[in-house]
Amino acid sequence: MYLGLGIDTGGTYTDAAVMDMSNGTVIESNKALTTYPDLIRGIKNSIEGLGPDYLKRIKFVSVSTTLATNTTLEGKGYPAGLILIGHTIPKKLASHYVISIGGGHDSDGNEVAPLEDLETVKEFVRQVKNKVAAFAVSGYFGVRNPEHELRVKEVIQEITDIPVVCGHELSLSLGAYERAVTALLNAELIPVSKQFIKSVQAVMEEKEIKATLMMMKCDGSLVRIEEALQKPVESIFSGPAASLVGAAHLTGLDTCATVDVGGTSTDIAMITGGIPEISDSGARVGGWKTMVKAIRMETSALGGDSLVWIRRKPFLGPSRVIPLCLAASEFPEILQKLEKKDTPNERIMDEIIQPTSFFVRNGINSPELLSGELEEDERTIIEHLGAEPLSISEISERTGKHPLLFAGILKNLILKRHVSQIGFTPTDALHVLGEYARWDGRASFIGAKMLGKTLKQEAEEFSARIKAEVVEKLTLELVSFFAEDLKKEDIEKLLAKEKVMKFRIKVPVVLVGAPVRAYLKELNGAVDADIRIPAFHEVGNAVGALAGKIVHRTEILIRPSAAGNAEYSVFSRLGKDVFEDYGEALDYGLKLSHRLISEYMDGYGLDMDNVKFDLKQNDVGSRGKAPLETRLVGVGVGTTGKLA
Repeated sequence: MYLGLGIDTGGTYTDAAVMDMSNGTVIESNKALTTYPDLIRGIKNSIEGLGPDYLKRIKFVSVSTTLATNTTLEGKGYPAGLILIGHTIPKKLASHYVISIGGGHDSDGNEVAPLEDLETVKEFVRQVKNKVAAFAVSGYFGVRNPEHELRVKEVIQEITDIPVVCGHELSLSLGAYERAVTALLNAELIPVSKQFIKSVQAVMEEKEIKATLMMMKCDGSLVRIEEALQKPVESIFSGPAASLVGAAHLTGLDTCATVDVGGTSTDIAMITGGIPEISDSGARVGGWKTMVKAIRMETSALGGDSLVWIRRKPFLGPSRVIPLCLAASEFPEILQKLEKKDTPNERIMDEIIQPTSFFVRNGINSPELLSGELEEDERTIIEHLGAEPLSISEISERTGKHPLLFAGILKNLILKRHVSQIGFTPTDALHVLGEYARWDGRASFIGAKMLGKTLKQEAEEFSARIKAEVVEKLTLELVSFFAEDLKKEDIEKLLAKEKVMKFRIKVPVVLVGAPVRAYLKELNGAVDADIRIPAFHEVGNAVGALAGKIVHRTEILIRPSAAGNAEYSVFSRLGKDVFEDYGEALDYGLKLSHRLISEYMDGYGLDMDNVKFDLKQNDVGSRGKAPLETRLVGVGVGTTGKLA
């Protein structure tokens, strides 16, 4: 058997699965809690639950993760410097370290202004190199001519060995602002990706697993780990993409929709004819529009660990917390603390100040080491938080401050990953209802009793209400995925009226994620669809990381010369080539598409006889007998089974 090991690290769980790559059979799997900030422990725990005899025979390892997605959604990316060439600084950019210098090109790749501000770049790099984790460079029309981007990259690398990424390396699409955002996000995520991959490699070395290591990208394809490290933004949705591929593999369906209910979010995506559907507009995450090729996905901040909080009525999320039942299994003293807790005045209750809220410090450095990055009030709270979870009232007693004075400080510490919040979640609601039992349900029951009392409901009634709200939100997200032309508010109104006739979904819907069985009956009642839950649905992401294919896409653009003569320019990732007539340019473009994919697949030991190659030609307008523009899109698909 040619055995593969799939690993997926999510916000809550790290999953592992062993598959016979020769026939696609999943042999065994295991789940373990993701451990912050030491990811190695969680990865190690997930692998140690697998048979040691299988681990000795692993020849292929593939990974996926939602860490990059969660990092961006929560605004926790590492600081990065951005150098813009030839355009002004947009008002909305997620970095404090940005400069703009002269230079840039036009749409035909001709220089519109010389690159003369390199001394400014050098001074900027010297000033911020100790404050940022990476640099991003994005030039105006850099995709038409990357010369200026590459020169600035060289200048940075002469001063520091900090990673540098250029906009043209990530996307060949036009859109200066979006390309700058894509490059900046990539730079911010390099440390996150590096930490995850190094953690996987450390565990592989400890377990003596000598195997090819690959990672899933957010379009559902696999790449070698070296490429994933250079372009982590391309793996920003690798977890949801792996879930989609895994769901299709586990059910044997070439065409289906997937609903992945995780701890942090719920992701809905679609696969057609065995190939994930790709978004035309690029990945959008945390309000940022990028140019990264990604699966078409509907994502919502709704998961098993979403915070349930009350203020006259219950609210779900968007914050993710540690469920009470999980916390109590690790900290049994929470049970007694819950029994003795008082309910805060409803007027001051928010996401932080709740009757079921506790806070625990993450073990990521001593207060002395953190003194340079924390405010005085933040340090005060950190010093009083230890391994024991503390309630709002306990923190108030120890600091001598009223809760209203430190609620905002706690929020900041949570955002900075120094503190974790514990609270009631949908997972707790399922524990109360007896529909999911993994940890200490006693804490869940006490929490539901406390929150329900405020709303004059019993624990079971309150928990059923939370479950019903989760189902409503899942239904809304699923219907809106297919009814793209309708606003969510209109869909909500329609769903409220549809008591007899249900919304019909024509393709099978596959549910994956640990708690999905608890929602199956209600979802079947809400929509008319063939809803399936496959075996190994709890580790669908880890299975998908193994079942992915090697996919490479090329885009080549052919346009008349801007000078008005008979020449045609061919733009590709290799740069710009000029030909005397359209026929010559088209012939070169067609051959180049095949060559680029052939060379990429050859890097994986795959010859084109084992690669499915598809080339689409899109012509726009006309200029005599030739189009005004021709776009050639080539796609090559190879299988990991051939890598052995």
